[in-house]
Amino acid sequence: MDIATLDVCSLKLGETVLLDGLVHTGRDRFHKHLHDGGTLPEGIDLSTSALYHCGPVMVPETLADGSTQWKMVAGGPTTSSREEPYEADIIARFGLRLIIGKGGMGEATLKACQEYGCVYLQAVGGAATSIANAVERVEGVDFLQEFGAAEAMWHLRVKNFPVTVAMDAHGNSLYKDVQAHSAEQLKQLLAH
Repeated sequence: MDIATLDVCSLKLGETVLLDGLVHTGRDRFHKHLHDGGTLPEGIDLSTSALYHCGPVMVPETLADGSTQWKMVAGGPTTSSREEPYEADIIARFGLRLIIGKGGMGEATLKACQEYGCVYLQAVGGAATSIANAVERVEGVDFLQEFGAAEAMWHLRVKNFPVTVAMDAHGNSLYKDVQAHSAEQLKQLLAH
């Protein structure tokens, strides 16, 4: 599915999706930067791309013409709950429609997803090299000097990036469903 034209409101909870298009990485320092009033790099539009909670392993490759091209060798998701204090604000301010990460987000993000039409997509933890295989090319990087390689904003062109809809744009959350089911199962076990 093309990220730029994807109708996120049509995505269903639990649906597996293969994403094609532009994905930007962003971790703690990047989120705090935006939350504290910082701006996006020129030309970056979060309403037509995805924000991936990831600290990738990148290596420079020297091309035949002497220039350098970056290559992602590992790019697994990082724990998204760390971005909970910032995410709702970023969704509202920048028109963010697609968040990729692992481990879920909280109530503020879920509410912002519903209010502004955004979804949280679960990438598979522990599959960093498989995910790197979905990256066709690294289109650039911002905040490398300021934040360091793991916290920089990498711009990735992806093809068939596998994710699962874990929080939809209608206020539904797989994490809340699992918690409710687990609580009910525990209640039944303790009753015996």
